[in-house]
Amino acid sequence: MHADRILREELISRIMTSEQAAQLFKDKMVVASSGFTKAGDSKAVLAAVAERAKTEPLKITLMTGASLGHGTDGTLAEADALSLRLPFQVDPVLRKAINKGEVLFIDQHLGETVTLLKSNHFPKIDIAVLEAMRIEADGSIIPTTSVGNSASFAALADQVIIEVNTAVPFSVCGLHDIFSAGDYPNRSEIPIVAVADRIGRASIYIDPKKIIGVVITNKTDSPAEIAAPDESTTAIAKHLVNFFSAEVEKGNLTKSLLPLQAGIGKVANAVLHGFMDGDFENLTMYSEVLQDSTFDLLDSGKMTFASGSSITVSEEYYQKIFNNFEQYKDKIVLRPQEISNAGEVIRRLGIIAINTALECDIYGNVNSTHVAGTNMMNGIGGSGDFARNAYLSIFVTQSAAKSNTISRIVPMVSHVDHTEHDVDVIVTEQGLADLRGLAPRQRAKVVIENCVHPDYKAELLDYHERACVRGGQTPHLLEEAFSWYGRLRENGTMKKFAD
Repeated sequence: MHADRILREELISRIMTSEQAAQLFKDKMVVASSGFTKAGDSKAVLAAVAERAKTEPLKITLMTGASLGHGTDGTLAEADALSLRLPFQVDPVLRKAINKGEVLFIDQHLGETVTLLKSNHFPKIDIAVLEAMRIEADGSIIPTTSVGNSASFAALADQVIIEVNTAVPFSVCGLHDIFSAGDYPNRSEIPIVAVADRIGRASIYIDPKKIIGVVITNKTDSPAEIAAPDESTTAIAKHLVNFFSAEVEKGNLTKSLLPLQAGIGKVANAVLHGFMDGDFENLTMYSEVLQDSTFDLLDSGKMTFASGSSITVSEEYYQKIFNNFEQYKDKIVLRPQEISNAGEVIRRLGIIAINTALECDIYGNVNSTHVAGTNMMNGIGGSGDFARNAYLSIFVTQSAAKSNTISRIVPMVSHVDHTEHDVDVIVTEQGLADLRGLAPRQRAKVVIENCVHPDYKAELLDYHERACVRGGQTPHLLEEAFSWYGRLRENGTMKKFAD
């Protein structure tokens, strides 16, 4: 039974139910799980841990690659099974618990988690739960739809539970490229000089003695929720396509641009779809998540190769891709996130990074994580890994939200994730602000002129003019800078005078 999925015979005797696996966990354990943006995550064991926690005290520290699917984070939070979570999440139930202080959360650059683990800045991992499509004869595992931090979790955990997912086809064998640069002070270079370079092995090595349980599952990933492009996201995409076309015309870029990275969500998908309309060719991608728009670009012939750490797509695209996976196999690769998000590689390849902002200020500082400076949304994810090292660091956002009661361009951001030093271009549906080579006072004028919603432009311009009279390298009126958030809290709108 399952001999085609478990090639190391001794491990067949370690097959157990998810409920039996959950009994292996103890209170206050540090647990690591595979999973990156709802792909390749634990689909049975963590849910069973949550169920057990409903009837007996059991709290764990949980670290992953990124977000989990199937509501697992929320299920664990509702069961009061989480004491600490890192480095990223997107679950509304868990988010509420975090903002109430019921679960502690460490928001972290996704490219740095493994380095901190290897440097002993976190407690040792007691149990890692890793999804695989097959266990090889040497005990190594072939991952499924993500790699994330799984390779490092396998190496660093005291014990490992494998979820063998029979819903994942055998055709994914050969998709993954597992490589580690090692530990300090003997860390090596990462020898990726082109997006399509493969530098590692196809499976994740695990000492078979550490594998304490094997759980069989048959469940696909949670589908990505992809909203169709709307008027605003289409306008943002058009501004960016025009910008890149102009860069090509100036001779700053070729029609192949440079390798692309894009965050997830409807804005990012719309932007990538925008490249279908431009006069571009032989595009490549070096990113974290391969989403619907990535495969549209591959299908169209506009893109020739894409490197990521996970495949996170809608249900329709999941069936389309994995029912015909051979046609994509030589065009994509999945890597550990310490490689996909490595500053060394991002800088070497000259990545064009396109990420989403919650809000920006007039000088180019970006808040990606905190609503009104206090409440966590999802987390910084990998945007900082790319913004700090990219050839071009671009942030996109709509100019206003919630029926225009909230301006996404403000005098001073309420929380800073990316400073003005790491932001080259800001784009809203109103227009594009190229901030390269501009001093702060120049940047403010360009942002206000090009990116601000009409309802807020006059007030921002007045703010900046009065701040300049007071003086300073980066002029501000500190007693007014955050007044917009006070108005929002008190009146339900950032507008000075409600309509």
